Amino acid sequence: MSVILVFMLVIAGFAGWWLSHQRLMTKPWLEQGMAGDFVGMEGSALPTAKIGLGVFLAVVGCLFALITSAYFMRMALSDWQALPLPRLLWFNTGMLVLSSIALQCASLAARKGQMDMVRLGLATAGFTALSFLIGQFMAWRELSADGYFLASNPANSFFYLLTGMHGLHILGGLVGLGRTTAGAWNGARPARLRLSVELCAMYWHFLLFVWLAIFALLAGWAATFIDICRGLLT
Repeated sequence: MSVILVFMLVIAGFAGWWLSHQRLMTKPWLEQGMAGDFVGMEGSALPTAKIGLGVFLAVVGCLFALITSAYFMRMALSDWQALPLPRLLWFNTGMLVLSSIALQCASLAARKGQMDMVRLGLATAGFTALSFLIGQFMAWRELSADGYFLASNPANSFFYLLTGMHGLHILGGLVGLGRTTAGAWNGARPARLRLSVELCAMYWHFLLFVWLAIFALLAGWAATFIDICRGLLT
């Protein structure tokens, strides 16, 4: 339960920071200016798509938190044998970090109307995300070649489950990223393209955060962090 609590507190803090940047506390009826100015204000209000994505990410976060909690409970049993962490995961992590940075740059460029930079950022994000998935598959093959199969040990099962679920979410994100990239090259409306890029960036930042948590868990660093949090909460 403490693992879920810590994870949910981090998610709540991230969500609070994000919502504070979405003009939720604005009072448009008190704004002064020309009537045409209010049309632009409507576009700055929190879109329904962002709310929907935020709810979806909260559900996904809870799912990973439950699996993480099960991971900690299962590893306390005597038959748990942690498998070695492939060095390739470090490279994969770097690819995902670059992908998230590229989408953030694309989002900033979309706000400024810099279409060339938007296209470059989207293409870079897609390439690095694909590199991440290919690297994850190669890490799986490396572990299988060394005899660390799915059913050999509970630790192996959790490794494949966590990395596999995260990879599926990346794969699903690539579908949305592909549609956004196609819109950027086909002359989509600037407002619609900007929203699509921001949604992709939001989704990618969340998956990067989840992956860093998974990586820390598999590397054994999370146990120390949880112990520190337990001490702060008690």
